Order: sequence, then structure tokens, then C-alpha cells
Amino acid sequence: MNISEVSLRRPVLAIVLNILIVVFGVIGFKFLGVRDYPAIDPPNITVRTGYGGANPDIIETQITEPLEKAINGIAGIKNITSSSSSGSSNIGGISDDKKDFDQLKASG
Repeated sequence: MNISEVSLRRPVLAIVLNILIVVFGVIGFKFLGVRDYPAIDPPNITVRTGYGGANPDIIETQITEPLEKAINGIAGIKNITSSSSSGSSNIGGISDDKKDFDQLKASG
């Protein structure tokens, strides 16, 4: 006895089983977790510079601060972080979520 014979002999059973499958499918679809927008990291930029043999104070005043001012002057930069150490400087910038750095480069 296969499924087609059971469906032909008992049509009410086949209809009820089809309705149950549809109902469970609709319930499952309602509880299916769908994210409207995927998590996207905002565009960021990192500038690393080196100045061999210089102490952190010189790095900060001669390299880090002018670069921070230049990066901060670009429209769309939301956050700037920097660190100066012996012989090197690291500057990081995060832009608005709506702009990428190609647009920022063109406007700056």
C-alpha cells in the first residue's frame, strides 16, 4: 500500500494532511528569523607613519597632530583615534555609515 492508494481510498485524510502541511509551513515562516539589514561595518581608514629615532613628543607634534587636523577636516569623518610611540604614529578614522572613503577622498 503506497501513498497514492491511501490518498485515493481516503481523500479526506489526504486533504487534512495537505492542510496540516500548509499550516505548519505558514507557522514556520512566521517564526523564521530574517534580518532586515545585514550588519555592515562602517568604512574606516588607518594611517601609520614612521620617523626613526624620534621620541613620542616629536612624533605627536610633528606628525600625528597635523595628520589628525587634515583627516578631521574631511567631511564625513565621525571618529578619530591616534597613538604616538617612539618612532611611529598610528591614526584611525571611521566615517559616517552613508559615505565610503572614495567619496570622502573626492570631497577632501
